[in-house]
Amino acid sequence: MGTASFDHFSKEYKAIIETEIIEYVNKLEAPAVVKKAMAYSLEAGGKRIRPLLVFAVLEAFGKNLRCGIPAAAAIEMIHTYSLIHDDLPAMDDDDLRRGKPTNHKVFGEAVAVLAGDALLTYSFQLVSGMNDPEVTAQMKLDLVSEIAKSAGAEGMVGGQVADMEGEDKRLSLQELEYIHEHKTGKLLTASILSGAILSGANEEQLQHLRDFGYHLGLAFQIRDDILDIEGSVELIGKPVGSDEENHKSTYPSLLTLQGAKEKLDQHIGLAHASLGKTALQTGLLNELTDLIATRDH
Repeated sequence: MGTASFDHFSKEYKAIIETEIIEYVNKLEAPAVVKKAMAYSLEAGGKRIRPLLVFAVLEAFGKNLRCGIPAAAAIEMIHTYSLIHDDLPAMDDDDLRRGKPTNHKVFGEAVAVLAGDALLTYSFQLVSGMNDPEVTAQMKLDLVSEIAKSAGAEGMVGGQVADMEGEDKRLSLQELEYIHEHKTGKLLTASILSGAILSGANEEQLQHLRDFGYHLGLAFQIRDDILDIEGSVELIGKPVGSDEENHKSTYPSLLTLQGAKEKLDQHIGLAHASLGKTALQTGLLNELTDLIATRDH
């Protein structure tokens, strides 16, 4: 696996997670409509960056990548639940997600809320039920703790609240970074640390990988802000220019477009530097970092 190209790795493990995640939903003994709504958003596509991060970290440690499937699926379910809820009328009130009608437009608001709830709770069922003999009870406990903290009030949910409270306000760069570190960065970092926990990483490696996740998360969001100005509707799958239209504070609005691009380069450089301190085989992680910096959707 160490000599495989990133494209081959990405294609292979995207296909694996997209198959497995729907199989997990199909196994549920639950009303058909909620399973259909869960699968609808899970099948909407996307880059699958969070699962790929889990697998790329496992590869860096020379571990069996398939042992990470339940954790990777769980994190992708949490990410997907957050998108379903973000799109609701009470939140961003979006009609399109990745070029398709949003979940509540297809299934109604009540089922969309419950589908999101189901994805969130099922994620922890998957992690706690991991049965790989190399995955210890302590590893499962550490995974649950890390993922829950990253997804909850101290992580993604807290970032979302701060984002809503910051609407129609001129935020400082520090306030904006808080939003993006928590709303986006924490779950990306949880993906990285999940692979590390399953690999038996030591404390020093965990800290370097946590630093890597911090810089990667900010870079991811800065690129999003840039794409909202320069991106293509066809590639992104939703309208561009909405940040400016909604008077949202963004990196380009605070730093200028050129300043945002320089800040993106800075965080990408620091992400690579953090990887370099791990003494691991980080080829796939370096390529994934560069992909985040240059993506067009």
